Parts: sequence; structure tokens; C-alpha cells
Amino acid sequence: MDDQDTAQETTIPRSKPAFSQDPHRVRELSERNLEMAIGRSVRAFRRQQGMTVADLAAVTGLSIGMLSKIENGITSPSLTTLQILSHAFSTPITSFFRGFEERREVQHVKAGEHLEIDRRGTRAGHQYHLLGHIGSNSSGVVVEPYVITLTTESDTFPTFQHEGIELLYMLEGEVKYRHGDQLFHLEPGDSLFFDADAQHGPEVLVKLPARYLSIISYPQA
Repeated sequence: MDDQDTAQETTIPRSKPAFSQDPHRVRELSERNLEMAIGRSVRAFRRQQGMTVADLAAVTGLSIGMLSKIENGITSPSLTTLQILSHAFSTPITSFFRGFEERREVQHVKAGEHLEIDRRGTRAGHQYHLLGHIGSNSSGVVVEPYVITLTTESDTFPTFQHEGIELLYMLEGEVKYRHGDQLFHLEPGDSLFFDADAQHGPEVLVKLPARYLSIISYPQA
């Protein structure tokens, strides 16, 4: 029996999944002034909960005048004040800073300018080309995108096992790729999306050279 036939493949449902994120949504223009950003957030949270400034003052113990100054960006609230407001709105303190304009990283890597690296566990002949890297960021997630090339000089190696989620997209050649106790025959255009905490890696190099995109994501330390 072929190894591929023994794999219990999970098919994607025909119906479209109901994802909650709208990729086309554009946020309101960010504030360049931190006090104004916090003030707009406080006002928005207050209105969402149907509270007047007087209601908020009664709940928090802060004066109406102080709350007015905060909402209008006239004063910079202390950490203690923000904590009081976060309790009143049942929201994290960090939610008051979402409108503040921060630098968002972007990297453009031209063809042939990607960084070739040695990744732990690899063998000679395995080319790992890092397509970009953004470290600490507001998403709380680190993403490592690679183009991996296996040549005729490549040898198979012990399976990997690491935290996070990984996506493979086959570009060229053919490999039989192991994930846990399953073996998948990957050809150009095929993808494999999996929990990287299970043992995984190319086990049989069917047609070389083989080249595939690997995108690994995991929580920031």
C-alpha cells in the first residue's frame, strides 16, 4: 500500500468559514498626539456603555472636570487614572492606546537579496532563504517566512518539532513530508498547514530539486 494512501488527510469544508476579521476594514486615522488618542478612546468607551461624563465620574470617583480634560486631550492621565478607567469599562489599559500612531514595520526584499541562513537541525545542501523578519510588534506574533530548497546533494534529516503553526506551499519538485504518524505526497501547488509541535519534515525526496515556501508563526516571547 502506498504511503500516501495511509495518510488520513483532512479535507477543507466546501462551505466558506465565517472569519470574524474584515481584511478590508480601514481604521480611523491614527492620532499623532498620545493625549488626544487616549481622550478619543475614553470618550468612545463611555458612549458605547451609554454613560454620561457625570455617570463616569460617579463610578470612578474622578471629577467631571478631570474627565473632561482627559477626553479632550488637554491633560495626560496617570497610570493609576487609566487603571481606574479600565476597571470602569472592563477593558485592558492597552485599549486606550490603540488610536496612537506608532511605527508599523515593513520589509521589501528584492529577488536575489534574501538572506541565506543556517537553521537549527538542518543538514548540508538544505538552503533556507529568509524572506523577511519583524521582531517585536503589536500583533503579539512572530512570523518567519522561508523559501527552502532541497537539491540532489541534500540528505534527509531527523524531523523537526517546535512551537507554533506552520504552512508549507510546494513550488517545485516532489517530496513525501511527514507530520506525526502521517506521510503526505506534496507536488507543486499543494499546501500543508499544521501544528508544528508534532514531529515533521521531508522524509522522502521524490523529485529534485524540491523547493517550497515555509511560513512559521508563534507567539512572541
